[in-house]
Amino acid sequence: MDEKKVENAPEKDIIAKENINTGTSGLEAKWYALHTFSGYENVAKENLETVVDKFNYHDRIFDIVIPMEDVVEEKNGKKKLVQRKAFPCYILVKMKYADDLWHNIINTRGITGFVGPNARPLALSDEEVMRLRLEKIKVEVDLNVGDTIEVVDGPLNGMIGKVVALNPETNVVSATVEMFGRETQVDLGYAQVRKVNN
Repeated sequence: MDEKKVENAPEKDIIAKENINTGTSGLEAKWYALHTFSGYENVAKENLETVVDKFNYHDRIFDIVIPMEDVVEEKNGKKKLVQRKAFPCYILVKMKYADDLWHNIINTRGITGFVGPNARPLALSDEEVMRLRLEKIKVEVDLNVGDTIEVVDGPLNGMIGKVVALNPETNVVSATVEMFGRETQVDLGYAQVRKVNN
């Protein structure tokens, strides 16, 4: 497109040309929170995945997460460990954000907008990303199968267990703990346990 054509082009065409020229290669992928309608977290996630496919945003939007947490729930006198949404009405998205994404994201069914000042995107801080365990970090631990561990974080905090397996790829330790009168195998993050010296 030469300069004369740009001068006479409709405003939307000029904006599109500017977006192409700016590119996103220099952008850093960050995590953002999106607000959803109540109970629409799964729908919003699926619809946003469809938007990623439709507009070929695979090099811009990398991960869409509904944060979950383990909780001990009691029903009819029986306790069990279940997963529930940690932040109802929110999904988290890792992306290289630029203004050209805004319209397609907020018009996705189930999403009401970005979390940030004046509904404009505000990236999560590194501390928030770490606290929410959104990024996998390679952790070196001094644990072996058969070691005794204590759970130091989460709903099983304070429980003692035995290591039955380690997965260094996902930073997960599988351990058996006594829960509700019987041995139960649970998966815990490396940061959630500490070795107990026998």
